[in-house]
Amino acid sequence: MSQALPVSYVRVTGVERPTPRTARVTFTGEALPELMEDRPDQQMKLCFPRSGQRVPRLPEQDADDTYGMRWYEAYLAIPEAERPWMRGFTVRAYDRARNAMTVDFVLHGDTGPAARWGRAARTGDVLGMVGPSSAYARPLPASEWLLLAGDEAALPAVATLLADLPAGMRAYVYGEVADADEEQEFASAADLTVHWVHRDQGGSLVDAVRAAALPGDGAGAAWLAGEAGAIRALRRHLVEDRRLPKEAVEFSGYWRRSLTQDDAPTEEDLAWAAEQAG
Repeated sequence: MSQALPVSYVRVTGVERPTPRTARVTFTGEALPELMEDRPDQQMKLCFPRSGQRVPRLPEQDADDTYGMRWYEAYLAIPEAERPWMRGFTVRAYDRARNAMTVDFVLHGDTGPAARWGRAARTGDVLGMVGPSSAYARPLPASEWLLLAGDEAALPAVATLLADLPAGMRAYVYGEVADADEEQEFASAADLTVHWVHRDQGGSLVDAVRAAALPGDGAGAAWLAGEAGAIRALRRHLVEDRRLPKEAVEFSGYWRRSLTQDDAPTEEDLAWAAEQAG
């Protein structure tokens, strides 16, 4: 049976800086024990207060709200000046004993609401949260080896996926970051090989994966996430050039260059949606 998309509040209990451009924020919340699942790649949306607000304004949730559509209608009905900014994130970790959810914020040089909030986050700050929900869980394709490729936005999901892999599984990570200071450590029982791609040295994720010496034996699979244009190019490369089956490539465009989640869909976005559906 379909379930309503959960809506709740979370409160900051700690902030760290694992890299110069990453704020790792720990939250707690009354609803977290029921919402968090023991699975990787849990995605949700955080709602940020508008200027002048200490706590974001959220609409009441309808208990019969299948797929969260009525909640979203109520969200859109909030006057724009009071409607919270909403951005997608992946849960980096959840400590059930402490009821502590960790989320990484990439601190881009822009003035977007998520990066701006993450840079100034303090203990006691409150955000709204939509999800996570098992209805949107997408398990990895079955395989003998796995490629995980993405930019900074994908690293939290990559970390959770690696932590969930069985011992001996061959895993290859390609991570694009600004420079060497942005590299992160991953914990995994898998047979792990990590390649970092540094933009300050002229590297790009697409070029690095195209040049990668991936295994020629066994059934391979891939998980790709990050900037939409780069991920579409990688997916086509793996399917058309590397001959991976389409169903063996899980991919998601987390963000769009020069656009935000508030912008209307472009023709490229519609093409992206059609490609995902195919």
